[in-house]
Amino acid sequence: MTKPKIGLLLGTRGAVMRAQREGAAPSAEGMLTLAERAEGAGLDSVWVGDSLVSKPRFEPVAAMAAVAARTSRVRIGTAVLLPALRHPVPLAHGLATVDVVSGGRAVIGAGVGGAFNDDQRQDWTAAGVAPESRASRFTESVRVMKRLWTEDGVNFAGRHFTLENVTLDPKPAQPGGVPLLLATHYRAGSEAQIRRAARYGDGLIGITDSPEQYAAAVEKVNAALADEGKDAAAFQRVYYLTVNVGADKRAAEAEAHDFLMNYYKVAHWGSAWGPWGAPQEIAARIREFAAAGADTVIVRFASWDQAAQWERFEQEVWPEFA
Repeated sequence: MTKPKIGLLLGTRGAVMRAQREGAAPSAEGMLTLAERAEGAGLDSVWVGDSLVSKPRFEPVAAMAAVAARTSRVRIGTAVLLPALRHPVPLAHGLATVDVVSGGRAVIGAGVGGAFNDDQRQDWTAAGVAPESRASRFTESVRVMKRLWTEDGVNFAGRHFTLENVTLDPKPAQPGGVPLLLATHYRAGSEAQIRRAARYGDGLIGITDSPEQYAAAVEKVNAALADEGKDAAAFQRVYYLTVNVGADKRAAEAEAHDFLMNYYKVAHWGSAWGPWGAPQEIAARIREFAAAGADTVIVRFASWDQAAQWERFEQEVWPEFA
């Protein structure tokens, strides 16, 4: 088994949460410093998340541009972007611009997004999007953006979007456009995700699956890629892992629980997150997902103190994969 590439999730949500908790103004400096430190340590990539009003955070495309200005090598991604919250033409324009200013380092993990409670539904209604339309809007957005990045004079007639002779400039620096990694999970009703990822994606990104479930999802996508006549070797496979690094397992678990409760305002994730505690356990979990097919593992720290978590990770986990 080859070592996976390691990415770091930057706290675009955590920075706002911490400012609210301390009664202070949000600052981006902490996450930008972490991006610099991750690059300096040799990590492959840094990533930002997305939400609107349900989980306040820094806007992802603007955050990517800020990270691009402070780094020179790491890939800069979203884990995950919710394209259906936006119109695909200005979104494609913003992402293409980030790719140009970063020198071709953008990569977009993208998903349909949830609408399973009142807070989540408010994201969609605040943007003027019917929550029940989000899956079909997502698929159309992906199709539109890929064409705008590679074609001129694009015409498109869909259920949600209509384009007539639209040409977007600048186009991304990367030939073929910004890579799109589509959220794919192993669960009931996931066949549409599997087919969508194989047909329209440049890769997949998973979250909350166990290593066994992730391996099964990868296997299904590989079969779908064969049906589409696409090369599975060129397809990127990413997994997003939430951890808390600490010598005291109970303290690490308590902090992670408190952070995630504030992050999501619900306690429904159960064993989908973790592990919490020993660096060796976290390194072992990363290796399990690599064995399951992930070529990149993104690490998110479930902690109020992102800098302290990074120091522990850099010193005690990262050397296993450097």
